[in-house]
Amino acid sequence: MKFFDEARIEVIAGDGGNGAATFRREKYIPMGGPDGGDGGKGGDVYAVADRNLNTLIDFRFKRTFLAERGENGRGADCYGKGGDDIELRMPVGTVITEQETGEVIADLDQDGKRVVIARGGRGGLGNLHFKTSTNRAPRKKTMGQEGERKGLHLELKVLADVGLLGMPNAGKSTFIRAVSSAKPKVADYPFTTLAPNLGVVRTSENRSFVIADIPGLIEGAADGAGLGHQFLRHLQRTHILLHIVDLAPFDPEADPVHDAHAIVEELHKYDEALASKRRWLVLNKLDLIPDEDERKARVAAFLEGYGPVERHFEVSAISRAGCQEVVFAIQDILDEEKAIAQAAADAAAREAAERGEPSPEAADDGYDMSDDEDDDYADDEQEERDENPNP
Repeated sequence: MKFFDEARIEVIAGDGGNGAATFRREKYIPMGGPDGGDGGKGGDVYAVADRNLNTLIDFRFKRTFLAERGENGRGADCYGKGGDDIELRMPVGTVITEQETGEVIADLDQDGKRVVIARGGRGGLGNLHFKTSTNRAPRKKTMGQEGERKGLHLELKVLADVGLLGMPNAGKSTFIRAVSSAKPKVADYPFTTLAPNLGVVRTSENRSFVIADIPGLIEGAADGAGLGHQFLRHLQRTHILLHIVDLAPFDPEADPVHDAHAIVEELHKYDEALASKRRWLVLNKLDLIPDEDERKARVAAFLEGYGPVERHFEVSAISRAGCQEVVFAIQDILDEEKAIAQAAADAAAREAAERGEPSPEAADDGYDMSDDEDDDYADDEQEERDENPNP
């Protein structure tokens, strides 16, 4: 299946049904009075995060999604049926923005997360609502409201704890094969990886993290060279970036220091927040330098030319030498960040409890419009009565 991480769609929520203006007409019941029912509410459009999906290909060919319209009200106090909602299932990590304004409507960052992206129109009021002591035969009704109509931009940003970046053929795919069960394509030519790959790295029975491999960057990617920056979005949610550097390039004129600085420069051009993430160097392909003294000299020369770095590792991904050290170091950092985040959440919960407020975990992110709609209905009824006090 081809990887699609962007799509543009249009969603149209259902219109509300119209209210009815009818009167009770039965034998032996003179002047039965108004009995027009309300129209049904239009269906909503929901976006649902589904961990079983990993691409937006479902939105490539079908791009318009319409919810059902609410039924019109009828006589004998019959209210119209509400329109059925529709659900659009999307991969976890999808960000939904409005095309016109660029406003982020939803970020589906958790499996099962369900968000309304277009609300159905409210149903119209039947003449039953306009009956008063001075207006016993109202012929007034209201029409249903139109449902929301939006043009949306879908952008998939994969959820991973660690991201790999580096020049083409630096050994990123080989590294992810060495530390996880992922099996991306590996070959002896550049741009072997054409789409992001995810792998789960398990360090113990209850400890693991997700690593993401994206196509290689080259100098000038900001101007569209190679595959450009189109896959860098998949590294924006990561906690650690592993910069894979080839210390034994096939081209004798290649300069690993220059190539590594070029990658960092491309990160700055794309997103300063991404460039400021924790970034570790992984010096790869040391197995191609058999002499130990030469290997140490080449590593020292690279580090001196590259400049200060938080941490570096010396590995051979093809033989898996040194890979476990990288994996356990990553797991320790992720566990530490998780513990800090949990401590902050516990402190916030305690402060909220002391103030008598509900904890953030207990707060409901959803929004229930039922109470608002009832209030709006009451306001509309009162306005209509004020405008038409007489039949």
